[in-house]
Amino acid sequence: MPEVPPCDESDAEAAEVEVDVVNSHGLHARPAHQVVVAANQFACSVAVFKDDFEVDAKSIMSLMMLAAEKGTRLRIRAEGQGAADAVAAISELFRSGFGED
Repeated sequence: MPEVPPCDESDAEAAEVEVDVVNSHGLHARPAHQVVVAANQFACSVAVFKDDFEVDAKSIMSLMMLAAEKGTRLRIRAEGQGAADAVAAISELFRSGFGED
C-alpha cells in the first residue's frame, strides 16, 4: 500500500455529510471494510457518528461497534487535506448500498 502523505494543517479543510444505511444487512464486516479502505486512501482524519457516538472510519473494529442497521442515519466528518474527497467517496459507498442490493 502506498504511503499516505501527512496532513498539512495549514491546508486544513473539513467536510461533513449525513448518510443513511440503505443496504439490507446494514454496516456489517464487508461494507465496513470498504469504508476503511476508502478512508485510508486519504491523509485526513475521518470519523463516523451515530447520534453522539463517534468512531474512527479508518478502523474496522470501531465501525462495527456502531451496529448500524438498515435505516440508520450516520454522519461522516473528515478534517484535513482531502476532506471533501474523502467524504464524497465514503458517502457514495453508502448511497450505492455497497453494491449489495
